[in-house]
Amino acid sequence: MQTPEIRLQTRSSSPRVDRAALLAVARALFAASLPLARRRGVAPWDGGVDVILLSPRQSAAAHFAATESDEPADDVTLRYAAGPMWPARAELLVCPAVAVRNAAARDPETLLPQERGLPWGASEELALYLAHGFDHLAGSDDATAAGYRAMRLRELRWLATASPLPALVRGSRSR
Repeated sequence: MQTPEIRLQTRSSSPRVDRAALLAVARALFAASLPLARRRGVAPWDGGVDVILLSPRQSAAAHFAATESDEPADDVTLRYAAGPMWPARAELLVCPAVAVRNAAARDPETLLPQERGLPWGASEELALYLAHGFDHLAGSDDATAAGYRAMRLRELRWLATASPLPALVRGSRSR
């Protein structure tokens, strides 16, 4: 089966994102997530996946609509089932501004041992949000501490396969 199409939409101009690099990373992470999705019998989203970049305000509104939490989210993952006239598809709503903020505020005490010491900046944080969204699309759940840990470890492995990551967020550097 051919890998479904990934489309990128930008609804926020700040911070500036390298669209081509982000799309390439999204494709690599989606390809990494497909074997897990297929093992779990999760829909392959024949209609593709839209990666949509939002502002913090837009992200907060999307997060509220999905979960009733009014904080800007790192990512919101939405699935749309196939219908009689359309294929299954999905959306990953991510907020580059949250990635910039969270990358600057990373606390080594809250990181998994595997994350400590990694060069990390806004681009890595944004790529992590993409990996996290694709992990949710593959049927993973982080509602428990064990689920969160399993997802984070898997996402770090996926990021390692997409490495070295290009600069996704312009003007930011890895630490």
